[in-house]
Amino acid sequence: MTDQQNPTALDLPQVDPLPPATQKYFDICQDKLGMVPNVLRAHAFDIEKLNTFTALYNDLMLGDSNLSKLEREMIAVVVSSYNRCFYCLAAHGAAVRQLSGDPRLGEMLVMNYRVAPLDARQRAMLDFALQLTRASAEVEEADRQALRDVGFSDRDIWDIANVAAFFNMTNRVASGTAMVPNDDYHAQYR
Repeated sequence: MTDQQNPTALDLPQVDPLPPATQKYFDICQDKLGMVPNVLRAHAFDIEKLNTFTALYNDLMLGDSNLSKLEREMIAVVVSSYNRCFYCLAAHGAAVRQLSGDPRLGEMLVMNYRVAPLDARQRAMLDFALQLTRASAEVEEADRQALRDVGFSDRDIWDIANVAAFFNMTNRVASGTAMVPNDDYHAQYR
């Protein structure tokens, strides 16, 4: 099995032909990214599931937020590192390299974000995302206050929690289905 044939270990073929709106979205991905990410191809066996996934992803990762796109990608990588999600580490590691312009930062976040040259705000954000990933039931007011103390608003805390939770979910789907990252991710922005 290669990522060009089937993006997961499951026999769930992509709808063929794709509805016009989905084909247009895939064409935009191809034009902008040079590929259609396998996570989208994996969801394309059920267009409603694909639409639901992309709507939530686009809202959390690209929508209005005081968190920068880079910060949201940093959360994705730290959560995925703890969960050892090969797909998300490849895809979002590339995004961190691209958005930061620093291939070393991408590698540091994949390996151990604590060695990265982060400011206090970013460090607190990633500490919280990791805590939420490791033991969400143990998060308490002092943890949220630590985020406020470095300048995050309650809305920002909502966004951090939602991005971290989204990647905890997608990591498990990717691992559970043996989703493979597109080969292109591995060489991007190095």
